[in-house]
Amino acid sequence: MKKSKIAIKLSMNFAIALLTFSVIIGSIFLFLFRNYTVELHKRELLNYAESLSKVLSGEENYGIGRGMGGNGAYLRFIVDIAATDVWIVDENMDLTTAGNGQGMMNGKYNLTELPPNAGELITEVLQGETSFSEGFSETLTQATLTLGTPLKNGNGQIIGALLLHSPIEGTTKAISNGLSILVASILLALAITSILSILLSYSFTKPLNKMKNAALQLSNGDYTAKSGVNQNDEIGELANTIDLLAMRLDRASKESEKLEKLRRDFVANISHELKTPITVIRGSLEALYDKVVADPKKVEEYQIQMLKEAKFLERLVGDLLDLSKLQNTDFVIDKTSININDVMMDVIRSGYQLAKKKNIIIDAKIPNEPISILGDYGRLRQMLLILIDNAIKFSFQDGVVEIKVTKDEIFIRDHGPGIDEGHLPYIFDRFYKTQGEENKSGTGLGLAIARQIGQRHGIQLTAQNHPHGGALFICKIPLK
Repeated sequence: MKKSKIAIKLSMNFAIALLTFSVIIGSIFLFLFRNYTVELHKRELLNYAESLSKVLSGEENYGIGRGMGGNGAYLRFIVDIAATDVWIVDENMDLTTAGNGQGMMNGKYNLTELPPNAGELITEVLQGETSFSEGFSETLTQATLTLGTPLKNGNGQIIGALLLHSPIEGTTKAISNGLSILVASILLALAITSILSILLSYSFTKPLNKMKNAALQLSNGDYTAKSGVNQNDEIGELANTIDLLAMRLDRASKESEKLEKLRRDFVANISHELKTPITVIRGSLEALYDKVVADPKKVEEYQIQMLKEAKFLERLVGDLLDLSKLQNTDFVIDKTSININDVMMDVIRSGYQLAKKKNIIIDAKIPNEPISILGDYGRLRQMLLILIDNAIKFSFQDGVVEIKVTKDEIFIRDHGPGIDEGHLPYIFDRFYKTQGEENKSGTGLGLAIARQIGQRHGIQLTAQNHPHGGALFICKIPLK
């Protein structure tokens, strides 16, 4: 089993907690068991004393002679059977009878050598109380529990005290045996639970090790790593969080790679787009400066070409600035409540001027009811003008551009050749443009700008080929 610090700590903490619990339980058990054993011994001794007192007081007849002095043989018989030393003390504090003959001096019994608390017990008994004491242990040379109970005559008068001395060696031995069994049980339980705690600790830390390995793989850039932990608890939730993090990091990594590729492509495209007009302008200027071209008509052609290239550069830089602004989340668009029909009519008026060059008809169907949208008038006009300009650009000479506005959609369709299915997924990408005479002056940024404007207004912009020919652009307008 692989060494695990947390598993070792868990095992040690569990063992310490179990040992502390065992000590506490053992101490409580020992205390209660000792008290119970002593109390049980007292109760048995009390029952025995009460029965013996009745016999000796003459209240019951077991065939034994009455009187204080005639009970010696009977008491010795009781001692032999019950292993209990029995004394009888009269009202004058004289020991008249001892069941085993201890304490006899010159045919009499002597109490002068008893400890003080032993005398106190006899005094209490002669006053009618039943009491327990361990004060006779020194006199009897062994640990003894003494019970004292009064002896009465037929009239209920106290005539003496009955003392029963029972060795507590058996009680102590029982407590010792109980303690031994308890200690053995605790040690066995500790051994078993220690093994179980180690196994459970390693079982508990196994998913943690899996998550650690997954985290190390993530730190090394392997975002396909998975913890492989499937538990319905907090550890399972943590493992799921790590797996979710790995999935998102993997997605972010791929997205980062994609963005890096787009960045490289963007730099390559912008470099290419800037290089061509700059090269043309520089070449034309060098030719004019070196007097290579001196013919006035040729000079004018060169100047016109440089002006066209300068205008293209101006458009390209303007489009790049617009796209950069729209893609910046910190760039705020000033939105107000506007009627999309007004924007469309404004765009169509501008579109008529563009359509005249190719003798194209703009067929617009705009409802009379206003369609309100929260947006920037200028940016929405820019988006729609890009789409209409694109439709005019790709329409055939003398063609038609159809525009239809509904309460939640705008349709712009041309009757041109349509979009090649291979190009269709990429037409909204930056600098992506089809090769063709009608698109040679484009920067490849128009549709990318249009989509960015749409996204900032919650408008979904899509493109498809119309079943009856031409391209169809759809703007799904969010309801106010």
